[in-house]
Amino acid sequence: MSKLDTWIDNKLLQNITVWLFLMLIFMMVIQAENRFIASLAFIVFIMPPVYISNLKILPLFLNSRKLLGGILFFVNILFFTFLGVFLLSNFFGNFQWKMLLNVFGAILLVILFGTALKLARDSFFRRQEEREAELKLLKAQLNPHFLFNTLNNLYGLSVVKSEKLPNLMLKLSDLLRYSLYETKEMFVLLEKEIKYLENYISLEKIRLEDKADIQFNISGTISSTAIAPMLLIVFVENAFKHLGVLEGVKSKVLVDIEVRESLLIFQCVNTTDSLDLKDNGLEKGKSGIGLQNARKRLDLMYPDKHELQIEQQEDSYQVELTLNF
Repeated sequence: MSKLDTWIDNKLLQNITVWLFLMLIFMMVIQAENRFIASLAFIVFIMPPVYISNLKILPLFLNSRKLLGGILFFVNILFFTFLGVFLLSNFFGNFQWKMLLNVFGAILLVILFGTALKLARDSFFRRQEEREAELKLLKAQLNPHFLFNTLNNLYGLSVVKSEKLPNLMLKLSDLLRYSLYETKEMFVLLEKEIKYLENYISLEKIRLEDKADIQFNISGTISSTAIAPMLLIVFVENAFKHLGVLEGVKSKVLVDIEVRESLLIFQCVNTTDSLDLKDNGLEKGKSGIGLQNARKRLDLMYPDKHELQIEQQEDSYQVELTLNF
């Protein structure tokens, strides 16, 4: 989180900003010889009923105690209305009935304004917390899903060619280190995400050897670019998981990442077995969990800033993702 975000989320600064804004309005509205002193005095006077309403009375409405909340709401306004009229009468040396109406209207208006601000703020932060909770849930679903597939690869290699296990274990260690420690932030450097993909693809190359043509291409400047962690691996993982064996043609996996200014263009293409697609389907059942989560994360973290195109043909499966940073 940046310093600006920290300041924006600071409740004390939020309250100070709102009161300063109201004071500027009162200085333009109040007719007095010293508008600053008059506005400051009104702000100091109006603070207690606003905070009493927001902190003590408003929760009663939210807890289904509306009758008690309504009674206390008007008691709060009436008490400070009479108190304000009493202070004004002593200050000016006379009482006028219009004072009662003016003070009542001013207090009611400011309390309703403060209540609206608090409800809007609470609603915003509640939606933000729900969004963060959903993102954490999606990450929790992604990591075990990927680990399950990786352990399957480990088991297969241990049975067939156990002498390559040490190199595989190092790659797996790097993968787990990234997924456990680097993905705690909302965004990570793109170069770390790419390194993660490189380790995964290297792991798959060990498993597949000469059975498939595997290419990984990177172009553009990636050092200072940030991306949501564990986002691209879903498509690469599915490419290897559903890699098909075609008659007379070598299986192929092509991963291409290109960075153009504020755009990232990601392409992942793999050959497929039409029978496998028909029986399983990448968008259905367990095999579609990763893609479903990827779509949800894209919608949450890059709303209106991404374009995902998935094209399934008889002997190939292609994913193209464009992100606008």
